[in-house]
Amino acid sequence: MNQEILDQINMIIPQENILRDEPMSRHTTFRTGGPADCFIRIKSGEELSKLIALLTKENIDFFITGNGSNLLMSDKGYRGVIISMTGLDELEVDGNRIHAGAGILTSKVAQEAYKNSLTGMEALAGIPGSIGGCLYMNAGAYGSEMKDVTVSAEIMFGDGHIEEVSVDDLGLRYRGSRISDEKLLVLSVNLSLFAGDKKAIEEAMADFAARRRDKQPLEFPSAGSTFKRPEGYFAGKLIQDAGLRGFSIGGAQVSEKHCGFVVNKGGATSQDVIDVIRHVQKTVLEDSGVKLETEVILLGDFE
Repeated sequence: MNQEILDQINMIIPQENILRDEPMSRHTTFRTGGPADCFIRIKSGEELSKLIALLTKENIDFFITGNGSNLLMSDKGYRGVIISMTGLDELEVDGNRIHAGAGILTSKVAQEAYKNSLTGMEALAGIPGSIGGCLYMNAGAYGSEMKDVTVSAEIMFGDGHIEEVSVDDLGLRYRGSRISDEKLLVLSVNLSLFAGDKKAIEEAMADFAARRRDKQPLEFPSAGSTFKRPEGYFAGKLIQDAGLRGFSIGGAQVSEKHCGFVVNKGGATSQDVIDVIRHVQKTVLEDSGVKLETEVILLGDFE
């Protein structure tokens, strides 16, 4: 990327929010990934719209991310611009409604709901992603999904225009949405919760957190559940039945606590992780005839 384009970017984005050759291991929950040519944290929809227009005009590749909790970045890095939404972090409560910027962590939204005695976010509190990313894939846990609490979202369309879209028009379904189908961008989310008992909310959040600690390998870096749930099956059980509990390559391992997770046991590369994933997919297909699909997004070049 030449200096002329960097100067143009700097006319849109303050210098302190532009990082060159930034290791993506700092921005993914797997804690792996090589350097991005440019890593930019945007603070508004206007910045985002102008930046995308410039990058598109200059034919520069870009990828938009939130907390990096569902991303496996190649060890070779990314030849282009990573746009981080984490600067969109506004959080406002009005009665039983919460307005949250797309980049704020879902756990922080859940904590704010708890502080205001609002119920509905308890089961979602442990999801590691940003609220925008959770809406993008209609994330869920313990019987609750984003579609259950969402009223509307501020969406940026491909032509750069922004509008508020009601939940009925977002096409939310199991781990997908119109947003993901059409590659739209979430700028903010509007939630509707219910007045509840603060102590009961606290107890529910503690219960869900304890269940996660008991069953999920939270002590190791990962991207959460690595595989989508196949219809009629559970990915973790298929992987366990195929004899893959604890299977490892390099620093990446099928979790011994929950076979649905591939974890970074220490020093893993992204190639280690993808090699484990591919082996799991191949072995499970041979063992049960079920093709496992990943929830994790792969970015960059892998061998």
